[in-house]
Amino acid sequence: MSTLFESVAVGRYTLQNRLAMAPMTRSRAQPDGTPGQLSAEYYRQRASAGLIVTEGIQPSEDGQGYLFTPGIYSDAHVAGWRQVTDAVHARGARIFFQLMHAGRMSHPDNTPHHRQGVAPSAIAPGGGMFTMTGMQDIPVPRALSTDEVRHTVNDFRIAARRAIEAGADGVELHGANAYLIQQFFAPSANTRTDAYGGSLENRARFAIEVARAVADEIGADRTAIRLSPGSTLWGIDEGAQGPDLYRYLVAELDKLGLAYVHLLQQGDETLLADIRRLWRGALVLNRPGRPREQVGSDIASGLAQVESYGQMALANPDFVERLKANAPMNEADRTSYFGGGAQGYTDYPALAA
Repeated sequence: MSTLFESVAVGRYTLQNRLAMAPMTRSRAQPDGTPGQLSAEYYRQRASAGLIVTEGIQPSEDGQGYLFTPGIYSDAHVAGWRQVTDAVHARGARIFFQLMHAGRMSHPDNTPHHRQGVAPSAIAPGGGMFTMTGMQDIPVPRALSTDEVRHTVNDFRIAARRAIEAGADGVELHGANAYLIQQFFAPSANTRTDAYGGSLENRARFAIEVARAVADEIGADRTAIRLSPGSTLWGIDEGAQGPDLYRYLVAELDKLGLAYVHLLQQGDETLLADIRRLWRGALVLNRPGRPREQVGSDIASGLAQVESYGQMALANPDFVERLKANAPMNEADRTSYFGGGAQGYTDYPALAA
């Protein structure tokens, strides 16, 4: 486990250790999407990790899906996030903003403009979403035109520029968990007949164009992407071609020289091995539910450069220190994951307490 606490080069940076805080939606932004001082404290507390990946941040009004999630497309957003990045940098960590366009995982009542959600195709994901008036069915989204797809690529580019203005060290594109980029991958969500649908190459096109646009804007060594091959959340079905789509996608992304790929690993070890072979850069690996005794195993084996953790980092502001001391971990309070104030957010006790 000692290698966990050694520095490692990722993109243009050297991280102070090989542990990352995984992105987790917490729904505590102000109504206009600006993060407040409480968010700065939340991330500051956890900045003993080498890398902080923020909660998903919408790159545009169309990109919002849930209540009280933060944005990075206005001057107020930039100012709010500057408080966060300053706090994290003061403790020596690096922070990448996760740019998350929710796509069809949206409800008009949750967005600033109250418009219908947008997606590759007009196919609802099924299920409900919490709004200020309670749970409501997620409506059928509006299919993006080809020109609108290209405009959305540019939204990511501009959001990446604004992230750097806010002090971010880089951005991680959210290509996982049933949001817009992954919606393009899945035939269950993408029935397009233009250049962004049909063949696996076409279904991967949007992700590659977004990655290239962001890399051109802020530098490939400050650009990353998160993927969740095989995920079946919210009606996502990548079909029999799914593994081959990821092999093609990762090989194409490798040509761009991105800072890292952040992989949410869900069981297909053969595909993982292929991705590791095709991807020559840094790999950040997240295995949900990884038992404590296996922490560090993917680094020790040489499979990954960094391991990322969600619930353990959420519930333990001194997650790194507890690992070093082999100390017990706080348990996460699921009832306070989304929305609210300090309770279940910044009040988890540290060892020193």
